[in-house]
Amino acid sequence: MSVFDSLPIATLDLTGGAPELNSNFRPIVKRARRKGLRVIDRCNLSILFEPMQESLATFLADECVVIVASLPCYLEENVDQQRGKGVHSLSIRALKLLNDLGYGQSENPHLELDLVYNPLGANLPPPQEELERDYKRELKDRYDIVFNRLFTLTNMPINRFGSILASHGEFDEYMNLLKDSYCEANLGTVMCRNTLSVDWRGYLYDCDFNQMLGMGTNSHGSQLHIRDLKNGLSLANSRISTADHCFGCTAGQGSSCEGALS
Repeated sequence: MSVFDSLPIATLDLTGGAPELNSNFRPIVKRARRKGLRVIDRCNLSILFEPMQESLATFLADECVVIVASLPCYLEENVDQQRGKGVHSLSIRALKLLNDLGYGQSENPHLELDLVYNPLGANLPPPQEELERDYKRELKDRYDIVFNRLFTLTNMPINRFGSILASHGEFDEYMNLLKDSYCEANLGTVMCRNTLSVDWRGYLYDCDFNQMLGMGTNSHGSQLHIRDLKNGLSLANSRISTADHCFGCTAGQGSSCEGALS
């Protein structure tokens, strides 16, 4: 946690399967907030109802933590088909709880609640602004739920999704879609230019996807550790590690940890 004191960090983005279950989660959040950092919790919503997590939602609100939560659709049948039976109803219950605490309400801008959409299958996401309007209308009309922003993310052809594509014989077709949809203008704002991904051991990666693939941030042939930055190493002119999956961030409207780039 001493990194907060030695580096010019503005935002701490906590992610994983369920970062809230790490025993250091709350101490790290408190320390970061005391230093004035913007803290984001990539929350899977169901964690709010796990045993021993009854106070989690209140803790996040008290610390003004930004919550980013995945909701692949506002329709129950689509969410349950993609994530499992009962996931939609649990997500709606969690969103209502967060709304009750002040999240997503226009009168409380310090409690930001954002949702994430990924396409189902080998397709690019639709225009983000248009889909956000649909989500806000449907969630308000159906469940009286409000939120701040919707982020549309492109599915990366790696790990589980990559394996599914390969098993269906769609991998090459999807890669061609990403490459054919390449937009050079997105290069200026891709997340790897201003974000570092740090694994649980402290090793550095240019983005979360590179971390999934074990493509570490390197200098002179060795993978960098966060201690290297504490010791004064600059990454200002370092080369970003890239591979074919990077076309996912540059295709169409672009994709980053905070949604579309254009």
